Amino acid sequence: MLVVGDKEMESNTVAVRKRGQGDLGAQAVDEFIASVMDEVAKKTI
Repeated sequence: MLVVGDKEMESNTVAVRKRGQGDLGAQAVDEFIASVMDEVAKKTI
């Protein structure tokens, strides 16, 4: 789940929460996209 509020908009980040792992903290948007693309390529999600 991604949380994007005013704080995240100002800092160009997303707050990431993952089932089973909980709150993963804030990540830069580009960093988040790269991590998701990597997980998709490895078929871990």
